[in-house]
Amino acid sequence: MAPPGPRARHALTLYSANDGLDSHLVRLVLAVKGLPHDRIIVDNPRVQQELAQYNPLQSLPTLVERDVVLYTSAVIAEYLDERFPHPPLLPSDPLGRARTRLTVHRVCEEWGRPLQALLDGSADPDQREQLQQALVGSNDLFRMAKYFLSPEFGLADCALLPILWRLPAAGIRLRGADALQQYSDRMLAAPFFERSLTEVERRLDPASGT
Repeated sequence: MAPPGPRARHALTLYSANDGLDSHLVRLVLAVKGLPHDRIIVDNPRVQQELAQYNPLQSLPTLVERDVVLYTSAVIAEYLDERFPHPPLLPSDPLGRARTRLTVHRVCEEWGRPLQALLDGSADPDQREQLQQALVGSNDLFRMAKYFLSPEFGLADCALLPILWRLPAAGIRLRGADALQQYSDRMLAAPFFERSLTEVERRLDPASGT
């Protein structure tokens, strides 16, 4: 028997965590591109069972488009960028794409992973200070271009913004990083970023002081 759900909805269906960096990255790509889709928050056994019929690993995020099932945020993001090329999130030249992929990887590994450990309560005692110093130390990068290392909004921004949104919840402030703070304030106030948020993530609003 065919599983219920996506084929009766929009062509694109995203199974997403209620709060998580990987899922948020993909939701941001969908929001930037303005793609109609069904967002299914995987937060109960019934939805988990539905997801398992598409992705036995039940990993999040998972994207379903007709007979296509994809998971891991990088794979989904690049698929969406090729499938729906406007606005483009990766450069058109091979070297530019490679550099962007490397930047995304480093952002996720060097900033995203330790941030998630802080939020999960599994971080080493000095990890908060190390992450804060690393972010503040990147300040000059945000003087170089309008967006993250680029004159155009791209996939590296999609990887970075979910991290910046969660910094206050992890007890991290950007004091001394004026260029990064200005970038953060500008991008987190953008309408497309608001559209990418779940209700759980909205409660992390930095302006609320949480």
